[in-house]
Amino acid sequence: MKTLAFSGCLAGAIDCDVHNAVPSVKVLYPYLSDYWQDFMAEAGDPSLEPNYYPVNSAIAARPEARGAGFPPGADPEALIAQVLDRTGAKRAILNCLYGVPALYNEYWAAAMASAVNDWVADAWLSRDPRLSASIVVAPQSPDAAVAEIERRAADGRFVQVLLPARTQMPVGRRYYWPIYEAAARHGLPVCIHAGGGGAGQPPTPAGWPTYYVEEYLAVAQGFQGQLVSLVAEGVFAKVPGLKVVFAESGFTWLPSLMWRLDKNWKGLRREVPWVDRLPSEIIREHLRITLQPLDEPSELRRLVETIDHIQSDQMLLFSSDYPHWHYDAEGPLPAGLSPDAVRNLLFANAERTYRFHA
Repeated sequence: MKTLAFSGCLAGAIDCDVHNAVPSVKVLYPYLSDYWQDFMAEAGDPSLEPNYYPVNSAIAARPEARGAGFPPGADPEALIAQVLDRTGAKRAILNCLYGVPALYNEYWAAAMASAVNDWVADAWLSRDPRLSASIVVAPQSPDAAVAEIERRAADGRFVQVLLPARTQMPVGRRYYWPIYEAAARHGLPVCIHAGGGGAGQPPTPAGWPTYYVEEYLAVAQGFQGQLVSLVAEGVFAKVPGLKVVFAESGFTWLPSLMWRLDKNWKGLRREVPWVDRLPSEIIREHLRITLQPLDEPSELRRLVETIDHIQSDQMLLFSSDYPHWHYDAEGPLPAGLSPDAVRNLLFANAERTYRFHA
């Protein structure tokens, strides 16, 4: 595991990507109707744990997160202690990556999304006011997703809407626009997080890989395609107040993509007249990206140069990606950044992006 160089501390930080796990599908049963409880009992109480990381691999969980009797991220007391108390961070956003987006039955997916949100509110958000959460929705059914956003939007502890990066179609398509409109109507960003997809969707643009390392590296490629889709399909023209957060996407690929998109737009912009300015300007205004996992160059100056090439230090949001293990220090903050950039990264960018309840 690579040891990164860090500077500063996490006092006052807002951790924008923390994963709480469902310890057992049965904890969700009290939040399901009798019909769905019977449905799942007949199916043998199926777990929807997605296992995006091989369970026993080093990157799946930091050693201190592997508690006895709980999957990593399933123990609220351990998560609060390790993410907040020990680091000095003042807030954490929970992204519960349960396998709702992978279900082919959209009605079951909608019921499970509601159950996960109710369970998160009761079992997690009620424990500590420093915890916020994403609204889990079923992207298989935009109507149901909108209904779930409307149901939860009044609860200020929920601060964004969670979608997977691997979807049935590119996320810019009109199919998903009702979700974006509902989120923006309530001042909620949409977080597109690595993962998702059903059994029929390959994780790489070239098809099915042989090894996990191929799938892992292809995550960034998928995010690039989704970002181009959001811009080219006109999502930000249709919903100008929308902010989109990419989580676990990396960001060192962003300068070259912005440059190439600007270049090609100049020659092809008659095809997309709603893109009425440089795509890079639209991206800077509407996109935010979480820090971890950080694909950091071996020379720290290269990382600073990457941020300079983006031409903004207001796009990055601090994250630990707990319980996943991407760094060997208690504070996953890269060295070499200016004091203003550190302030923006730790909390100022998040404060501008999210609505936090008092």
